[in-house]
Amino acid sequence: MHNMPYILVDPESTSLQQRFALVNTPRKSRKRFPEACVSLVDSEQEAMKGMDEVRHLYPAVVYGPSVSSESQRIYYLVQWLG
Repeated sequence: MHNMPYILVDPESTSLQQRFALVNTPRKSRKRFPEACVSLVDSEQEAMKGMDEVRHLYPAVVYGPSVSSESQRIYYLVQWLG
């Protein structure tokens, strides 16, 4: 997996990590998502099984959670899966 260039990754961090997830979004053009839109899963396979285009659930690798300038916890998109 590669990191998107706009994400500053801290390899020493224990709270910010790359994780597999299902992201609830009506469009895949966004690059960051509120925590409420992200469901973390244990594996790439679990993320792929949970994909549901009708419900706008898409498998992804995300990085976070981080606190935004608006004081919201957000995840950054690393890559879409599948």
